[in-house]
Amino acid sequence: MKRRTNGRPGGSTSAGTSAGTGPWWRRRLMQARAWAADYAYVAYWQVRGFLFRKDPAVYLAPSKESAAGSQRCPVILIPGVYENWQFLRPLAEALSARGHPVHTVAPLGYNRGRIDRMAVLVQEYLVEHDLSGVVAVAHSKGGLIGKQLMLLPEGGRRVDRMVAVNTPFSGSVYANFFVLPSIRAFAPRNKFLRRLQESSDINARITSVYSRFDPHIPGGSHLPGARNIRLETMGHFRPIGDPRLLAVLEQELDGQA
Repeated sequence: MKRRTNGRPGGSTSAGTSAGTGPWWRRRLMQARAWAADYAYVAYWQVRGFLFRKDPAVYLAPSKESAAGSQRCPVILIPGVYENWQFLRPLAEALSARGHPVHTVAPLGYNRGRIDRMAVLVQEYLVEHDLSGVVAVAHSKGGLIGKQLMLLPEGGRRVDRMVAVNTPFSGSVYANFFVLPSIRAFAPRNKFLRRLQESSDINARITSVYSRFDPHIPGGSHLPGARNIRLETMGHFRPIGDPRLLAVLEQELDGQA
């Protein structure tokens, strides 16, 4: 994996090898293929998660094969909208194998509720299980929930930092064309979203990882003041199962340790 970084707070790192620009029609063709592959990926994991459900308790204890069987910092998974924790199973399995107790929050369901209410549910889980030194690993809407969580009294005290994957920190213009409140919440002019953007002091504790091309977030997921890492992966969902994302998570969590 080829990595480049400018080493400054709020700067960016690139993980992977750039494919270059090329003719406009070739870029459009690549994006169309990436879009199709993205939806094939999400369809596969949604169906698999529904038909072959796994008990999340298996990820709470480090595996015997993990380094020296040691237990590392706890991780809490926060999925995106219309996703439940089963969609993030590739991350749960990889992180648990490295010795991290991986926690999920069942009351989130398919994460269709308001961002602030979902953050409260995660905070209640942290308090109930008396977790501290936690790293939140979130996808899409989950990153907004994670940031709001870190602004709450108990959430901010118990969560050290967050790694957010393809999160619409500045919203998505596509949300303007939806009537569903669960999607309209991502509109760039949404009042809650704009208040969340103004809370920039917390950004230094966030790592924003995003795809080279994200069909759902055309404006990108760059977060000012955060550690920003761009993957050469294309798509909104496919990075969840990409080894390059797992490599980034390993580095981020090792740095946390």
